[in-house]
Amino acid sequence: MRCASIHRGMGAHISKVKHLELDRWEDSQVQRMKEVGNIAAKNKYEERVPPCYRRPTKNDPQVLIEQWIRAKYEREEFCQPDRQSYLSGSMVGFLMKRGKEDSRYQLRKFVLNENEDSLKYHVKENKEPKGVLKLSELNVSFAPPKIGHMNSMQLTFMKDGSTRHIYVYHDDPEVINCWYTAIRCAKLHLLQVAFPSSPQSDLILRLPKDFAREGWLWKTGPRPSDVHRRRWFTLDNRKLMYHDEPLDAYPKGEIFIGHESNGYQIKVSNTGNGCKEARFPFHLVTPERTFCLAATTHEDRAGWLSVIQQALKRPVTPQDSTIEATLVRKRTTSNSISIFSGR
Repeated sequence: MRCASIHRGMGAHISKVKHLELDRWEDSQVQRMKEVGNIAAKNKYEERVPPCYRRPTKNDPQVLIEQWIRAKYEREEFCQPDRQSYLSGSMVGFLMKRGKEDSRYQLRKFVLNENEDSLKYHVKENKEPKGVLKLSELNVSFAPPKIGHMNSMQLTFMKDGSTRHIYVYHDDPEVINCWYTAIRCAKLHLLQVAFPSSPQSDLILRLPKDFAREGWLWKTGPRPSDVHRRRWFTLDNRKLMYHDEPLDAYPKGEIFIGHESNGYQIKVSNTGNGCKEARFPFHLVTPERTFCLAATTHEDRAGWLSVIQQALKRPVTPQDSTIEATLVRKRTTSNSISIFSGR
């Protein structure tokens, strides 16, 4: 139904939608479907899909599905490669960016340059960039629901040993999809240069992925007297981050999840913990310490256990080890505390 509504919205001059049972089919139309069919249509309209292009699945954000369909049939991007501007390795435009210290979105100029391995943004168009992000170290989550705008992205990267989040959106879904695809394509090209002997299929697996899971969990310290605090958790590959609020610029803490053979594991507790909201506790065990977490519902806990268990069983790559080594201690204005603290 999601796809059918998009096809219908493009107009009958591009795509016609008919119900298999409720609509009347002429013999000539049935014969045409037999002659063309999905395979022939796919061979035509998907002939030159770039390997970096994200092919949506049924559970992906609506804007991704819509832009995939429009790119195929309305713009015919995969029939005519000259329309694939996101492959050029450079892009300049304006996006609405959320402030680091406040919730307001301001128009900012963004410049992508594959040759410089950079994505820059400017507060003032003709001034020096306010921020320079390395494309090779950048992750992009497409349209996370927490932003509240369907044409949005969350940019995540390391800065001074900590993760930094930037939230952007554009009113035009085609524009935000173009930015997203341009970042993916530039990253793939950079990977191909860095690892020339690696199969392209392996490199594609390392392109940006949406977060495995996000949501509220309760967190407490190891002592019985420690209070439970509600935190927004985000699992980004092997980084489990927690924040005061969903749209914070920086996480309050970060937990690296290594392989289960190196002392990382997850334990489920069915006993009460003194907090009526944190009814379904579990423990994430690392070589440094044990993190005491809890979900509000059994279903939510099961979801978190599933994605964390997948991370525990997945082999650790050299890139994962680099991220682990990069996570350093954070400092507050009063004293130095570990990023693995009980906050």
